[in-house]
Amino acid sequence: MPRLGLFVVALAGLCAAVGATATHALARSETRAANVEHGQYIVEHVAMCIECHSPRDDNGRIIAGQEFTGGPIPIPVPPPDWATRAPRNRGLLGYDDDQAMRLLTQGAIGRNGEQLRPPMPRFHMSHEDAADVIAFLRSLH
Repeated sequence: MPRLGLFVVALAGLCAAVGATATHALARSETRAANVEHGQYIVEHVAMCIECHSPRDDNGRIIAGQEFTGGPIPIPVPPPDWATRAPRNRGLLGYDDDQAMRLLTQGAIGRNGEQLRPPMPRFHMSHEDAADVIAFLRSLH
């Protein structure tokens, strides 16, 4: 029986050490400097935010210089429960950092706690990717 008790104590100590290391790693990653260039890559080429949140000309091309200023959703006939216009996300106006992080990591939860309507994707980004996206969008004025 004493060996079992020692094993339990050792296992608890190992779990505590691993937990402390994971917590320390998380704290380090949350305080790392956001990578604006990586955020731009995600926004423009992975998450494709630019496609809905930018106005288009009569030929359907995104209007240069007006990226992320909002615009009609580029779907000819969206389903009835879908949004028909994407708001401005340039600068993330109206969102504090916690709200923007929740939006990108917890499945499209808006600043007031509401589920955003499709076609807004239900993102579950890592905190690092979300921080990079937030940094990029905030860098735009």
